[in-house]
Amino acid sequence: MATSTFADLGLSASLVSALTALGYEEPTPIQREAIPPLLAGRDLLGQAATGTGKTAAFALPLLQKLPSGKPAPGRPSLLVLVPTRELAMQVAEAFHRYGRALGAITVPIYGGQEFNRQIHALRRGVHVVVATPGRALDHIGRKTLDLSALSAVVLDEADEMLDMGFADELEQILEATPEARQTALFSA
Repeated sequence: MATSTFADLGLSASLVSALTALGYEEPTPIQREAIPPLLAGRDLLGQAATGTGKTAAFALPLLQKLPSGKPAPGRPSLLVLVPTRELAMQVAEAFHRYGRALGAITVPIYGGQEFNRQIHALRRGVHVVVATPGRALDHIGRKTLDLSALSAVVLDEADEMLDMGFADELEQILEATPEARQTALFSA
């Protein structure tokens, strides 16, 4: 029998309440398949069509696993890499909506946005950074983004990033992360 509720998947009461308030009724297939292994700390490769709830499939379990309390300046716990600024804004907004009740602080960083504003947000401390590869590397190079405390990395639309020629950038970013991190790749 298929799991029919978010609580059945192991999500916390506060996340289930947030989802209920947002009008979510039951998990989609990608959410049913991805949430339990991500909660268990396993690496994951997920593939599902656009509009099937992929963002929630990785955001919810990884938000639940974030450490509580104020995050360290410039040292997020979670990095989500996306191919475009539009997707960075969309994914960051989803993390904000889902994680508000948990006190999770999320910042999108992408090209075309004022650099100093991003530096200020990172210095205040964030739990989650949603970034395009180029801008993430800019911050790593300027030492305004330290990936040494990451517990997880998500490559959202990983196939799209590779098609766009970001393979070298992704490799450089992943080299700056701890070996013991959790990794999830999602594609449409």
